[in-house]
Amino acid sequence: MASSELIEALQALAHERKIDEFYLIERLEASLAKSYQHILDLEWDARVTIDRQTGHIYVYELVPVGEPDEETGEYSEFEERDVTPDDVSRIAAQNAKGVIASIVREAGRQSIYEEFSDRVGDLVTGTVLQGTPDFTIIKIRDGVEAELPHYDVKRNPNERNERPSNEHYRHNQRLKVLIIEVRDPNSDAPKMRGEQARPAIVVSRTHPDLIRRLFEIEVPEIYDGMVEIKSIAREPGARSKIAVASREANLDPVGACVGPKGSRVRMVVEELRNERVDVIQWAEDPAVYVANALSPAKVTRVVIDEDNHYATVVVPDDQLSLAIGKEGQNARLAARLTGWHIDIKSASFTGESLAPMDNMLIDEDEAADDEAGLCAYVGEDGVRCRNHARPGSRYCGVHADLDEA
Repeated sequence: MASSELIEALQALAHERKIDEFYLIERLEASLAKSYQHILDLEWDARVTIDRQTGHIYVYELVPVGEPDEETGEYSEFEERDVTPDDVSRIAAQNAKGVIASIVREAGRQSIYEEFSDRVGDLVTGTVLQGTPDFTIIKIRDGVEAELPHYDVKRNPNERNERPSNEHYRHNQRLKVLIIEVRDPNSDAPKMRGEQARPAIVVSRTHPDLIRRLFEIEVPEIYDGMVEIKSIAREPGARSKIAVASREANLDPVGACVGPKGSRVRMVVEELRNERVDVIQWAEDPAVYVANALSPAKVTRVVIDEDNHYATVVVPDDQLSLAIGKEGQNARLAARLTGWHIDIKSASFTGESLAPMDNMLIDEDEAADDEAGLCAYVGEDGVRCRNHARPGSRYCGVHADLDEA
């Protein structure tokens, strides 16, 4: 390749890839300097300059002049000795391919980082390009790809699994995904396995905020701020609960999210591949909030222990399995949604009447009266025993010996 052809090729590449031309040439000069130092077996460091007009390449050996610094042992002045070989252009052309590929890759990752680093948490629509056992490549737009990881976290504990268990993707399938990370190419943090060959953008289909963004699209009241999403609890691919509150007195937040004949929530469910989504109304009263969170089960009473953040819920006998849910799913999601530890008991076990819950927070004095049928033992941590007291005793079988004290 002639010198002029090399510089023309560099200029065309810089324009095509939107890379600074002078940066590209400087990187090539630095790489060539290392190569020529090795090829020419130079005693001292080399410096390479490429004429920006003609493309002529010059190689100089930096011979130190004077005495080295007494403290550092380094030279401060150098004399440049021309050691340009006859076949300098041929060697430069051989080096240019690898150097340019590396520069283009790094510049592309830096460009993507600068564009998308402020978009973490945004919802984007992409197209599935290809899949592997460990991740799926999503095309966001021309020249920009994202990684949807679904590693086996037992075998790869440092990796992620951002794909719901019920989802499998096909080529050219369109997906809505949430951006959760944009890898910084200049970060000093430890690199992930094969990170340089993987897309810089990491997306998720399991993150709770995916539901938040989907509702913002489907529910104008949420996008406009009239309805606020207070909390989200999710078991990806199976079921989710979302607590909403209205900032307008006459606006029903649950109805706004569900939509006419369930049209709005149905669009979210379809995008989540039929993951069940429960929309419940947030309440400042923790007793009401916990009761709402256990929907669709009907709650008789909620006893709140604020000191230990513990909520005891009494439900009718026929609602117990519904309140707990399959494998405890409903109770587990309600606890995560509200942030309260929830203990669910049937009315027959506690001796409660089946009167409906009065939507009032029960203070500790009321709780003592309401729990008269329970064991009176209180542990050192201040938590009362939840076992049923034995007939004619204030204590359960475990603490029966306290009757004698």
